[in-house]
Amino acid sequence: MPLVAGDKLGPYEILTPIGAGGMGEVYKGRDTRLNRTIAIKILKAGARERFEREARAISALNHSHICHLHDIGTQDGMDFLVMEYLDGDTLERRLKKGPLPIKQALTHGIEIATALAAAHQAGIVHRDLKPANIMLVKAGAKLLDFGLAKPTIHGAGDSTATLAITSENVLIGTVQYMAPELLEGKDADARSDIFAFGLVLYEMLTGRRAFSGGSVASLMAAILTSETPALTRTQPLAPPELDRIVGKCLEKDPAKRWQSAQDIVWELEWSAEALGRPSAALPSLVSRPRLPWLVAGGALAMFLLLVIAYLFRSPQAQPLRALSIVALPGHSILESVISPDGSRVAFTLLDPSGKRQLCVRPLDSVQHRAIPGTNGASNPFWSPDARYLGFFAQRK
Repeated sequence: MPLVAGDKLGPYEILTPIGAGGMGEVYKGRDTRLNRTIAIKILKAGARERFEREARAISALNHSHICHLHDIGTQDGMDFLVMEYLDGDTLERRLKKGPLPIKQALTHGIEIATALAAAHQAGIVHRDLKPANIMLVKAGAKLLDFGLAKPTIHGAGDSTATLAITSENVLIGTVQYMAPELLEGKDADARSDIFAFGLVLYEMLTGRRAFSGGSVASLMAAILTSETPALTRTQPLAPPELDRIVGKCLEKDPAKRWQSAQDIVWELEWSAEALGRPSAALPSLVSRPRLPWLVAGGALAMFLLLVIAYLFRSPQAQPLRALSIVALPGHSILESVISPDGSRVAFTLLDPSGKRQLCVRPLDSVQHRAIPGTNGASNPFWSPDARYLGFFAQRK
């Protein structure tokens, strides 16, 4: 019979039902001794083996992203686990709203991967990693339900040898998140969890499952033979390196996958750091190959604005200047040339003795100045910047 508010299991009081799990009913409760809120999982009849397995697995783990076990007990033929109460929502329910923001997906991915790394280091394979077994709380992601957890044997030179728990060709777990080797009836090891993690990470980033099928058989066939659609095709804002990270998680051959969850942690941390750098911000809608074109386009736009402003500028009054050069009696002016900036005039002056000399006069003055060393000068000319004056003369 289901328990109701006020029922007691030893020192633990039932408050409200939370929901049903694969192994039984889960209730929110209170530890009357320590006056703290807890979660109580009542196992189904005949689940004694799973009860003991989960208790042993969780008790061997002490990690901030794995739900903690407080106690175990049996009362009136009911086996129960007393666990940390998590106030949040499952990742499964969150994903019904769509994909997670990329930064948040990376954060939770790192948290889940670190939890897996800790479990694998302790010799525990989860075997049922899926969004329904991940809780999102204020402290981050928490890994739940080690009821199918499997201890590993660390033999000489072989860190992936495992103890068989199920009989041959019997599938245990959720098909949607099972690695190909498990569908083929082979034993699970840490790399099977890594495949499931890749599926979960893909779903967090895209809001879609990596494999689908109209039936269990077609779903199994897709997992065994089909390739996952490129992550960046479904989620174009995702950093390109995530395609490589997820793709290596989802290799059909376990030997080609990441061999350690800790390796995935480092890869995801690097991606998260790159995402935070200015050159990779979320990832920019302006990708690097387009940036030079945008810079060039901006420069062209600025140039056009300047041209338009010049063409339509308001006319300004220009000073009116008149030029009149009057030679002294007996002198003659042979050639004259105005400077490019319109400020001076240069001319050759011929005196009564027949001597030619180059002279310069400002346009706003009536006084000229003879330039020494220019005897015999002819055809004067200015430099483009009006700083220099040149002329021709015959050598003696």
